[in-house]
Amino acid sequence: MASLKELKGRINSVKSTQKITKAKQMVAAAKLRKAQAAAEAARPYASRLAEVMGSLASRITVSESSPRLLAGTGKSQVHLLVVANSDRGLCGAFNSNIIKAARQKALALQAEGKTVLFYLIGRKGRAVFRREFPKAIHAEFDTTQVREPGFTEAEAIAAQLVTLYGQGVFDVAHLFYSKFRSALLQVPTEQQIIPVPAPKAQPGTTGAVVEYEPDEEEILAALLPRYLRTQIFGALLENAASEQGASMTAMDNATRNAGDLINRLTIQYNRSRQAAITTELIEIIAGAEAL
Repeated sequence: MASLKELKGRINSVKSTQKITKAKQMVAAAKLRKAQAAAEAARPYASRLAEVMGSLASRITVSESSPRLLAGTGKSQVHLLVVANSDRGLCGAFNSNIIKAARQKALALQAEGKTVLFYLIGRKGRAVFRREFPKAIHAEFDTTQVREPGFTEAEAIAAQLVTLYGQGVFDVAHLFYSKFRSALLQVPTEQQIIPVPAPKAQPGTTGAVVEYEPDEEEILAALLPRYLRTQIFGALLENAASEQGASMTAMDNATRNAGDLINRLTIQYNRSRQAAITTELIEIIAGAEAL
């Protein structure tokens, strides 16, 4: 049984930890409001751009002369998995859920005889993939020098992916991130980003009589890189909101657990203290009777 001094030290230690988790919960809650607003503000633009892309794509027949980002290489042997994680921990299962989704996809592709490569964003997922797929890590994008990844980082990532695609490093690229639903729910999401899946046009828009100048394929060639940057930027924003939501929930649970542990340790401390006092009284009484 632990001594009174040890129990008191543990209680003080847990109280200190509880103060830290409570502070991190409040910080995450403050950051969540800003991150959630940014993620929600980016969704209408991405949705509208997808509608325009769908309207244009519905007017052309995809062929070898079509933009390569839309037509693809004609093969699907080498798959690049772009995995977006955070640089910080203490956010529950946020990172592990994304890693799990990417890992399952990689194993499924390997079972089909495909070649799998990884492009890792963020620091948290690197150790897992280096351990399980040591020869498949093709590139890593460092985000430790920025406070929160934004459009500049999305633009740089998209440019690197387009360069790798042009060099024939991969045939298909999949993006893995966490889509924000609420502070309690973040959904690991997989999305093919290269070649860009032709977005479906909205009902009622395909029949409109519109003449484009220049033609649809030339407009698509200009819009496809922008669409790719927008998708990556949206994923980074969704990830940021999901990370803060997961962190707030995890720190709230940790604070509650710390409170429960403090109560249990306090009860144990009081019982041990009372037992020690009772023992001392018995010894004093017994000594007095012996005299």
